Amino acid sequence: MNADLGERLKSLRKRRGLTQRELADNSGVSLSLIRKLEQGDRAAARLETLRKLAIALRTRTSTLQAGQIDVEHADAGTSDMWEPVRRALAGQGAPDEIEDQPTAAGVHAAYEALMPMIDAHRYAEISALLPSLLRDAELLTDHEGRAIRARLLSMTGWMLTQNRQFDIAAMTLDQAIDTAPERGIAVGAVNVAVWSHLRQGNLDAARELAVMWADDIEPRFSRATASQLALWGRLWLYVANVGVRDNSPGATEDTLSLARAAADRIGREVLYDPNPNRLFGPVTVAQITGECAVIAEQPSKTLAIAESLPTAVLSPTAAGRLRHRLDVANAHTQLRQYGEAMHTLQQLRSIAPEWLAQQRYARDVLGRIVKERRTLTDEMRELATLVRLQY
Repeated sequence: MNADLGERLKSLRKRRGLTQRELADNSGVSLSLIRKLEQGDRAAARLETLRKLAIALRTRTSTLQAGQIDVEHADAGTSDMWEPVRRALAGQGAPDEIEDQPTAAGVHAAYEALMPMIDAHRYAEISALLPSLLRDAELLTDHEGRAIRARLLSMTGWMLTQNRQFDIAAMTLDQAIDTAPERGIAVGAVNVAVWSHLRQGNLDAARELAVMWADDIEPRFSRATASQLALWGRLWLYVANVGVRDNSPGATEDTLSLARAAADRIGREVLYDPNPNRLFGPVTVAQITGECAVIAEQPSKTLAIAESLPTAVLSPTAAGRLRHRLDVANAHTQLRQYGEAMHTLQQLRSIAPEWLAQQRYARDVLGRIVKERRTLTDEMRELATLVRLQY
């Protein structure tokens, strides 16, 4: 369908024989919002809203989509912070003369030194150190140099996506895939690219890229390494995540089963990349299952999964672990347990404030809490300022 969102929604609604009010009653989306959408107000379109409408219309969410929607790019402060990195990636700002020729070992050591900062989500520090490191890596051309450069570009693409710099992140990840001397390194960047599509609501693009590479690298379980299984299983977790957003519950269950099989084969949590955020294993699969449940508005299932998980896990401050806590906060909010939700958000604020500030999801959850309050506490106001919630 080449029609825009409003035309698609109106056409599907009429084919189902529903009035706007009946669609509102069936979906839980307000009548005024449906009218705005059908009149072509793209600013009112959120993926969560389209999913509710798709369920009521018995279609896939992506059927309603018309191009990119629901994307929040970086604010001015974040964009300025990453400007030197963007310049370095474009080959700008390099010194006229290089005193010491960089080596693969030296660049690798500097790359490894970033990992504690990445684990702690200290984005300002990382963005200040990356430009010179990227310029040094550009000069490495042998096999070892290409490997570390590809990993560095993949990590940079991950950081840019985390900070909502989506366009330059896509180019950086393409470069990482092209530079990688081995498929195992390339598919690490592919995983980031799939996640970036997913974060922007590009459901079809995320699914197609993930499935293509998962089919290409499908391991033989009897002889596959933990890293090979993790890279493959992580791709299927993304497909499951697409499925629940796209109102395809059968596909979600099938792909979660594939990922779970890989995790069970490994038997533990592993890092499939030096980046401490690139995790896979039974706990990760359980957390993504909980995420799928809360998206499907099954909050009790999400909370039950959270309660069943071990308290000590590999990389407890990894972005995926923090995202799971946001899912828990969302589940509490769906159950109107606002005190518990606020407690979880405050924990995240103390653990990773720079990460939380980049999470539109956190603003959505806090917004639902604030909507139910007559007055706000000082903590609520401070948290609202951090996540840029207008109230």
